[in-house]
Amino acid sequence: MIVVSGATGNVGRLLVRTLADAGAPVTAVSRHTPPDGGIPDGVTHHRADLDDPSSLSPALAGADAFFLLVPEADTRLVPEDLIRIVTHAGVRRIVLLSSVSVGSRPDATGRELLHRTEEAIEGSGLEWTHLRPGLFATHALHWAPSIRADRTVEAAFADVAHPVLDVRDLADVAATVLREPGHGGRVYVLTGPEPSTPRQRADTIGTLVGAPITVVALTAEQARERMPASMPAALVDNVLAFNGAPNAAEQAVSPDVATVLGRPPRPFAEWAARNIDAFN
Repeated sequence: MIVVSGATGNVGRLLVRTLADAGAPVTAVSRHTPPDGGIPDGVTHHRADLDDPSSLSPALAGADAFFLLVPEADTRLVPEDLIRIVTHAGVRRIVLLSSVSVGSRPDATGRELLHRTEEAIEGSGLEWTHLRPGLFATHALHWAPSIRADRTVEAAFADVAHPVLDVRDLADVAATVLREPGHGGRVYVLTGPEPSTPRQRADTIGTLVGAPITVVALTAEQARERMPASMPAALVDNVLAFNGAPNAAEQAVSPDVATVLGRPPRPFAEWAARNIDAFN
């Protein structure tokens, strides 16, 4: 059995569906009970809060593999306590959703919890794999209301390129690593097939909706004001630096999606076409 934490979020929900479609037995874990239809047929749901690792124990009984999504904010998670619970339950394999910035900015503030979680997992004796994605294509969904309203988007760092990742590729990689041997002790950096700028991604959406999209460039301070108030200040600084001044490792196209899946990652245009109803 495979246990997926964060199972009602953007990544977890898609991963649960991917595993269920592949016929894998899955237990979906989240803090809150999902609405009707939020969990695929045949999937068990368990309410648990990672801040209280003991609440996870019933879901882990009999589990072979565990997908761990660590909250970025508003958490009292103690990674060592959580990993101790996972190990005691007899889980053999753990896959962590980490971040490319853990490797590309090892001294940056705001990622301490992910660093600590990676270290706790590596010292656990479990078969582990870290997934370190960069920017997600789904970030473009923040533009949907203004694109629908007046065909404009606000974008900081409009001409800074990143190889954005389709979350479906992340879910496919995670499902493969959770189910198949041969990935223990590996760190996979997950990206899209080519770098693109926010302006280029807006142009791609404009082509699909049949109307040009005007990009309104934001300053770094304007971008800071629009970031969630609940996000820790240290993480805000890290995100702004990552988006506005990416280093070579953060702009590089990784081969790891193709290594795991045997196919190239999906381009942004494919993601946009699949989600075009959000922009019309």
